[in-house]
Amino acid sequence: MGAGGRMSDPSEGNNILQRVPVDPPFSLSDLKKAIPAHCFERSVIRSSYYVVHDLIIAYVFYFLANTYIPVLPTSLVYLAWPVYWFCQASILTGLWVIGHECGHHAFSEYQWIDDTIGFILHTSLFTPYFSWKYSHRNHHANTNSLDNDEVYIPKRKSKVRIYSKILNNPPGRVFTLIFRFTLGFPLYLLTNISGKKYTRFANHFDPLSPIFTDRERIMVIVSDIGFIGLFYAIKLLVAAKSAAWVTCIYVLPVLGVHIFFVLITYLHHTHLSLPHYDSTEWNWIRGALSTIDRDFGFLNRVFHDVTHTHVLHHLISYIPHYHAKEARDAINPVLGEFYKIDRTPIFKAMWREAKECIYVEPDENSKHKGVYWYYKL
Repeated sequence: MGAGGRMSDPSEGNNILQRVPVDPPFSLSDLKKAIPAHCFERSVIRSSYYVVHDLIIAYVFYFLANTYIPVLPTSLVYLAWPVYWFCQASILTGLWVIGHECGHHAFSEYQWIDDTIGFILHTSLFTPYFSWKYSHRNHHANTNSLDNDEVYIPKRKSKVRIYSKILNNPPGRVFTLIFRFTLGFPLYLLTNISGKKYTRFANHFDPLSPIFTDRERIMVIVSDIGFIGLFYAIKLLVAAKSAAWVTCIYVLPVLGVHIFFVLITYLHHTHLSLPHYDSTEWNWIRGALSTIDRDFGFLNRVFHDVTHTHVLHHLISYIPHYHAKEARDAINPVLGEFYKIDRTPIFKAMWREAKECIYVEPDENSKHKGVYWYYKL
């Protein structure tokens, strides 16, 4: 199968694509012992600081756009709006990440505080907090299991659809990437596209959906009520301002959040070096290690380091983001060649993964018949 060496920079060679090993000689307990104790501490004050910090920046972007873009010359307006959408989407993605941390109980020591903050942040960013929290928990519990993972489940070669073969060319890949990043998240919430196959239709808004357990259904209804309240608020805002104003100031930046979110998670879970497992080979730590960190440059900090601490996050998800880099660096000597970070420029990496990672199959000559690797058509 080949054991991939740990690489920190693709300029060192093509080994960044070399496969990681599949049999870790360490346990989760070994990793936790390597992390300083204070990295596990969650401070509601410190976590709240980042919420306030991001909200202030988001307000500044809103104020500048609302005040100055309408008075710009027409030729500059068409440039200014995309700049605003990118900047506002970036900072709102940081708030989305904090809401995601709330779902992992990484915001504070109090679950009710985490759920309250997470519910407000995620609902305002068109994400059903409790519904997504539950399905995302299932993803963490079954990462890279071909049978039980919740999302980003690759197809076997025999299951590749005809449209994937038709779109296996540069224009087709452009279309596929645009479709995935713009419509992927809402379609996942509404239809469970790319998600686990259930015995009946599943979505994140139906409290009776097979995604959820009986104990979770009441909170799915709470998430739905949050969406009803959000749409009502948007209706009032449209009546007061206009649909165009709401779209430019709010809706398009939130769409940008979803694009960033799908891009980040797609790159975390799609890489030639990462294995997937069927039920004969999968175990929790194998799955948790089968992710990869990415480098988004200056956006790493804007996104609260979620981009380049993802391997740590899958191993210990309740460490808050402001301790994540220190904890990652503490476990890396233990992880050794099981840790990977790919610093390939994001657009180049996105294109490479779309071209190379089409389906998974086990190696014919391997003793691990239940370990699957990506291949291209």
